[in-house]
Amino acid sequence: MNDVRPMIMLQRLHRFFDNTRAVDDVSFEVMRGEVFGYIGPNGAGKTTSMRILATLDLPTYGDALVDGFSVINDPDRVRRRLGFMPDAFGTYPNVNCREYLDFFARAYGLRGRERSDALKHVMGFTKLDGLAEKPIRGLSKGMKQRLCLGRSMIHDPSVLILDEPAAGLDPRARIELRQMIRELADHGKTILVSSHILTELAEMCDRVGIIEQGQLLAVGAVEEIQRGHAVLSEVEIRVLENVARLRQWLADRGDIENLVVDGELVRFSHAGDRREQAALLREMVLADFSIAAFGCHVKSLEDVFMHVTQGFVQ
Repeated sequence: MNDVRPMIMLQRLHRFFDNTRAVDDVSFEVMRGEVFGYIGPNGAGKTTSMRILATLDLPTYGDALVDGFSVINDPDRVRRRLGFMPDAFGTYPNVNCREYLDFFARAYGLRGRERSDALKHVMGFTKLDGLAEKPIRGLSKGMKQRLCLGRSMIHDPSVLILDEPAAGLDPRARIELRQMIRELADHGKTILVSSHILTELAEMCDRVGIIEQGQLLAVGAVEEIQRGHAVLSEVEIRVLENVARLRQWLADRGDIENLVVDGELVRFSHAGDRREQAALLREMVLADFSIAAFGCHVKSLEDVFMHVTQGFVQ
């Protein structure tokens, strides 16, 4: 990608409601074509941040920019460049899918061939073209989510804000939604997505931000956050001989913790990433230890989330 400027920027963003600091000095950037996962418990400040980005609320202090335009000073330009999929949305049950999307296309000022092309593209992408005449009240939850995603992208925005898009979906619908999000990113869309389903986010996000009590606790790829917050991976080794010597060899290293020996099995926590664990295995082999098995459990996004947050609510 030639364009490396941030498409989303939160600059010392604050939003207070009386004594509640819903968003408390939050700053981060999301680049073009990136899927950024926004993670936190209920009440952490995720939705408030997203509403500010969508120009539905104003910050108490600070600013948020979309494609370089301020939500405070240039809200109209922001709206042209951003599509917002809220966690709850009206679907107007007395209209069908095509009428629903056509209404929003007209609201964004699309006319004539431009509008018909937008409808065709969005309905094809979300696989709603076969349900164009179906009343919305007859759609499944998964199809309604697709319809709301289509509504948010009908004007071809460069940035998408998705608040809990997978909530209530069955496994197949979640997988298909994840594939659509990755495809949008591959075509250059910048996507900020929140979800409580952390395994889903881990599979589709390039980076994540973890927020609690309105404060951003960590930002980066999962492995970067692991290193920055000393989140250790669990390693298990089966060694055929010289167990005592291996135990001492490991104990003398600075990157090993929680060392336990159980017969031929050796378990410990390791501070390194996968490359460093591969290097550790190579060092053991070169040190003439007979390693019969080497297994590593890399901490998941759920593990990282539990390590970084403390369960506070406000």
